Amino acid sequence: QVQLVESGGELVQAGGSLRLSCAASGRTFSSYAIGWFRQAPGKEREFVARISFNGGRTYYGNSAKGRFTIFRDNAKNTGYLQMNSLKPEDTAVYYCAAVRGGSGSYYASEYDYWGQGTQVTVSS
Repeated sequence: QVQLVESGGELVQAGGSLRLSCAASGRTFSSYAIGWFRQAPGKEREFVARISFNGGRTYYGNSAKGRFTIFRDNAKNTGYLQMNSLKPEDTAVYYCAAVRGGSGSYYASEYDYWGQGTQVTVSS
């Protein structure tokens, strides 16, 4: 079993940057693909990015392409989402999720473990 804890969300001005972290418990973090999703008030949960268990493959949602970077440090049991050029429409609760093996999925339902989320607010 994997427990995930996100951190790094805060209030930032448009154009700024944030780095979100997803700290995982357990010794098998390197066996799990990681995904980042976000959910704004009144909207459905949206895929942001995902990374394979070994970090070799990454995929991004349209809103993240060119601005966000997903990466991981398996030695530290931590995944990251570097967000640059933030926009007010990036305001949401950001969640990390894990699923064993492979490179994850675009679909939230295919992940087995979730963190509690971290709030990102981008002011205009």
